[in-house]
Parts: sequence; structure tokens; C-alpha cells
Amino acid sequence: MGHWWSRNIVEPGKLPLLLALASFVLTFLVTRVITRLIRAGKGPFRNIRPGGLHIHHVVPGIVLMVVGGFGAVAGGRHGFGTAVTAVLFGAGAGLVLDEFALVLHLDDVYWSEQGRKSVEVVVLTAALVTLMLAGFSPFGVDALTPEELRSRGLVTTNVLFNFAIALFALAKGKPRIAVIGVVVPFVAIIGAVRLARPGSPWARRCYRHRPRARRKARVRAYRHDARWQA
Repeated sequence: MGHWWSRNIVEPGKLPLLLALASFVLTFLVTRVITRLIRAGKGPFRNIRPGGLHIHHVVPGIVLMVVGGFGAVAGGRHGFGTAVTAVLFGAGAGLVLDEFALVLHLDDVYWSEQGRKSVEVVVLTAALVTLMLAGFSPFGVDALTPEELRSRGLVTTNVLFNFAIALFALAKGKPRIAVIGVVVPFVAIIGAVRLARPGSPWARRCYRHRPRARRKARVRAYRHDARWQA
């Protein structure tokens, strides 16, 4: 474990990335717990309303991301200051992406069906960063043996292919399958090869002149929602 840590985290300068990821996930989890307590009227937490204006936590998140991002650029990849800015950036990203749906819709959809996009984006982001930290990223490690080069190249190719398939599933309006597919190989193929959901970018672009496909997509989406939405 010590050899892996030194070779894949310390040597290529990925410690700030690890700190940012830990701060990102922890901030997201804590924020979700606090918001649920506020909604239930439990605990000491309350919404921030100076002058009657509701300040969403995306606002301090943007501030932390700006401070942490510029601080990281100025500080390089090593040192205590870089570690602090990485934690600040991760915390800010957690706050911002927790309200990703609000930014996307320009509406307070935090507790609605559209609000689930925030959770999906957070899971997707954490999965991608974890893949980089696990040593699947071939950059930054010196003196690789031929075996290490082949294994890293194979894993990187598989990850990129899997990510491309997940993007197809996402374009077809199936974000949950896309998110799971980023973490679990080949799951996203199911969403990529099946009909797109009505209203998805793929359906709007590719089904404009295919009324039969549009009709089948609507029927399939209705049956799927009736079975699984509850």
C-alpha cells in the first residue's frame, strides 16, 4: 500500500486531487444532511435570509471555488498552501454541484424530480476523479515498466470507451444508467442502444423525421415510468 501511495499519489503530485475529492464528497454529504434537517424543521440549522433574500449554498460554493482554484494555480502542486486550496476548491465544488439542477433550470428545483440531476452529477464527478486517483491515469508517473505501460494503456482505453458509451446514454435522456455505467463497465450500453427518451437531445435531433420512432419512444417511456417511478 505504501508503494502504491508513493508511486501513484505522491510522486505524480496527486495528493491535492485526493484532498479535493475527499472535501468534495464530505461537503456534499454534510450539505444534504443539513438541508434535510432544515426542511424537516429539526436541529439548529436554518436558511440564510438576510433582508428576506434566500442565499442558496451555491453562492458560498462559487466563492470557495474561485479562491481555491486561483490559489491552486498560484501555488503549484506541492506544499501546505496547495493542500489548503485543494480542500477549499473541493468544498466549493461540492456546494455548487449540490445545486447543479438549480443552476441548470434557473429555478429552485432542489426537492423536485429535476433536482435529482444534482445527485447524478455529483456521483459522476466523484467517479471520474476516483478513477484518476486509482492510478488509471497514465500521466505523471515516471519510469514505467513495459508491463505497467501496457496495463495502464489498456485500462485507460477501456475507461475512455466506457465513458463515451455513457455519454451516448446521457444524450438519450438516461442519466441514471449513464452514471452507473461510468462506475460499472458496460452498463451504459443498455441505455446507449435502446430508444431515446422523448425530449432528450438525441430524440430532438434524430427523431424529428421519424414519427414511428417518436411514437415507440413515448410508449416505452410511459411504460417504464409507470413501472419504476413509484
